Amino acid sequence: MEQASLLNQGTGNKQSQGLRIEKMNSIGKFIQADSLEEALDVLANYGDEAKVVAGGTAVTLMLEHDLIAPQVLVSIGRIQGMDGLDLNGKDLGLGPLVSLRRLERSEMVTSRFPALSRACGLVGNVRVRNQATLGGNLGEADYAADPPTVLMVLEAEVKATSQGESRIIPISEFFHGFFTTELQPEEIITHISIPAPPQNSRSVYLKYKSRSSQDRPCVGVAALGIVDGQVCRELRVAVGAACEIPIRLPELETLAQGQMLSDELIAEIAEGYANGIEPLEDLRGSAWYRREMTRVHVKRALEEVRNGCR
Repeated sequence: MEQASLLNQGTGNKQSQGLRIEKMNSIGKFIQADSLEEALDVLANYGDEAKVVAGGTAVTLMLEHDLIAPQVLVSIGRIQGMDGLDLNGKDLGLGPLVSLRRLERSEMVTSRFPALSRACGLVGNVRVRNQATLGGNLGEADYAADPPTVLMVLEAEVKATSQGESRIIPISEFFHGFFTTELQPEEIITHISIPAPPQNSRSVYLKYKSRSSQDRPCVGVAALGIVDGQVCRELRVAVGAACEIPIRLPELETLAQGQMLSDELIAEIAEGYANGIEPLEDLRGSAWYRREMTRVHVKRALEEVRNGCR
């Protein structure tokens, strides 16, 4: 396990996992963990004073803007065996270090989990996606991230590991608020599991950007429908970026069970989502604007599900 003062990580000094720290106002240590056990030992010793870094795309920005000042920065980027991507039966198993670019391009993901592939492919640019990891994306809990919204409708599960124990967290319980998750200070994401989509399901992810110079969404909508003939047997809809955390409204999803997705029903569900969220206000849009864009994009997503688009 390698250690160095954060103050010695000067401009241009680049760790193997791609982290570059331009500046840091507080004294601390950078620790390159060579095993999961070493990383967990650091977290057990330092607790809230430690910050885990994987690809480094988010943490680097936080450090540069003095948003965080951890006493210890522990990198898990070199740990072997944490970047897996495989099918267990029909379920998809992912290591936390799998890159968004790999998820975007994997034939296994694009054929079986197309909405996830699309969401990962819409993050930043190619250089960001080559570096950013799924585990880091989830652990950061940025409200304007793309993959979490899709993982909500796919009903993924996150495995969190600390010294001596692990637990499974449904994605619906993982996000608590702005940059806040169910993870405890001593825990690391060690696995993400995604159940195989049900037979005859159709999925879509729509990303709306209100500013052409920005790649982060103003509103993101994921939808998954199980369609038998023209009848919808199950519907899942999640809205992200408009709120603190991705939101599903099961009471609206059940309106589609056993029904045809008519224009009237789609409009009713879209209206329900627009009125059912508590939208944010920022440079990408006011609360009113986000409600309107939520209505529009839930409608479009459900039309794609109805029409068989994947």
